[in-house]
Amino acid sequence: MPRRVFYYFVAPSVLMMVLLMIVPLFAAIWLGMHQISLRDVTNPLWTGLDNYASMLADPGFWNALGFTLLYIAVTVPTHIMLGLIIALLLDQVRSFRGVYLAGTLLPFIVTPIVGTLVFRQTFDRYGLYPYLLEEIFGIEFNFFATSNIMALVFLHAIWYITPFSVVTLFAGLQTVPEEPLEAARVDGANWMQRLWFVVLPHLRTLFIFIALVSIMDGYRVFDSIFVLTKQNPIYTNVQTLMYYNYRIAIQFQDLGRANAMSVLTVLGIFVILIPFLYMTYKQQMEAR
Repeated sequence: MPRRVFYYFVAPSVLMMVLLMIVPLFAAIWLGMHQISLRDVTNPLWTGLDNYASMLADPGFWNALGFTLLYIAVTVPTHIMLGLIIALLLDQVRSFRGVYLAGTLLPFIVTPIVGTLVFRQTFDRYGLYPYLLEEIFGIEFNFFATSNIMALVFLHAIWYITPFSVVTLFAGLQTVPEEPLEAARVDGANWMQRLWFVVLPHLRTLFIFIALVSIMDGYRVFDSIFVLTKQNPIYTNVQTLMYYNYRIAIQFQDLGRANAMSVLTVLGIFVILIPFLYMTYKQQMEAR
């Protein structure tokens, strides 16, 4: 392909990336060096790196970062494991597979806010699960107590994200070559050995892909926290980075610190994703 034709094809994508990623990033860096409030947006006051230093010294920022990392550490491996189990079960089903697959994907298809509202109502005081616990077992249990809200947030995340792992891994299972599996059967390998030595290595790239997407989604999770907590100030232990950023920008009306926090969050995402990107690059080089 001539170089000029290549540039013609690449230029629109590069232009869109510059307009949607590079320009907002530099704008956020610049705004993070000013003191700006919602009441006086047109007169920013230069503060240099004070907002960045203030965020790094803010206990709320570190608490939000800690919960976000915990959220990722709990939900990502769990939904990948559940997705693999469900995908393996679907791979063995022949009758009504489309129905089962559609039912599995339902949480992922529903609009996030609507799905979170429905999820919250089933666990609310007069919801389905508290009602069943009280009627069947005589137990009054408050799922939204401060000691239980974290587990409820994790449960919702796993319920919502697992279908993504299911459909991705199920598609990957359809591409597993039959020759290695048949050779393993001839050599006497049982189902678990075929899974461990043939199927899982074939799906390794998909595992990394799912982990990358899930980590990025975990860093930017906001809507589920917003709906489940209803902005109740007692739930200080379940604030993610995006939710705390929202509070600084809207509730505290400090746009300068909010932009500084956004920049720090982007840097944190790069630090977390670099090992996964390196593993992906290494695998691509080995596959050549």
